Amino acid sequence: MTIDSHVHFWKYDKVRDAWITTEMKSLKQDYLPAHLLSTLKRNDVDGCVAVQAGQSEYETHFLVELSKTHPEIKGVVGWVDLQNKNVEERLQFFSQYGIIKGYRHVVQAEPGNFLLREDFQNGIKALAAYQYTYDILIYHHQLKPALEFVSKFHRQKFVIDHCAKPDIGKKNIDDWKVLLTEMAQHPNVYCKVSGLFTETRWKQWSAGDFYPYLDVVFEAFGTDRLMFGSDWPVMLLSGIYVQWKSLLEKYMENFVEEDRLKVFGENAITFYNL
Repeated sequence: MTIDSHVHFWKYDKVRDAWITTEMKSLKQDYLPAHLLSTLKRNDVDGCVAVQAGQSEYETHFLVELSKTHPEIKGVVGWVDLQNKNVEERLQFFSQYGIIKGYRHVVQAEPGNFLLREDFQNGIKALAAYQYTYDILIYHHQLKPALEFVSKFHRQKFVIDHCAKPDIGKKNIDDWKVLLTEMAQHPNVYCKVSGLFTETRWKQWSAGDFYPYLDVVFEAFGTDRLMFGSDWPVMLLSGIYVQWKSLLEKYMENFVEEDRLKVFGENAITFYNL
């Protein structure tokens, strides 16, 4: 199966979705499974993982409900307040929904040391009892605390979203390369090859802009711990779905079929237990 490991759905709400700024005005509308399914079909993608965009339990319920009527949604990465003392009770409640595979918090919008907060780490500890995964959403400059964070949880399954958002627009690569390579030394950490379109000049990129970054990611994680993702609909700010999928396919054209199958689906199935 081909799996897109990272998509979002929302009914646009200008208060809740205040992160969608003026220059992102094309995102200020509803993006629901009905808008994506024909795109998945055209691109020979069999299913997707729906990842939280809002920071509320309502978001988790919303994605679970969508999955009930759209079998293409193979898994949900929801949100609970991992800093709350009642986190175990909330995880227990949500465990009734088998479609939920893990959780995420929008750490890229938090202070630099957020991942090292004791209350947040207590929440991460609580995930193990349910075999939940955790998606790490950070910018490249937050990799140092993220490294310290993952070193505390050797058995927790983590995935770095969007390759930790390297600064492709300014061609900054060195510091990110060192830290991401160090991150890959942790065998419980995977990485999503996703979201890179929006880390360069929107709609002014060429495929070659991404190759040095893909080289780093593939060398660091290998094909056993990388997963294709689109970051739809956010990626539409800078390109269209077929451009990203075909760019990655072109990059991997000389890889053996077994490795391509891993990156485009099997690793997501393994990681999220789809």
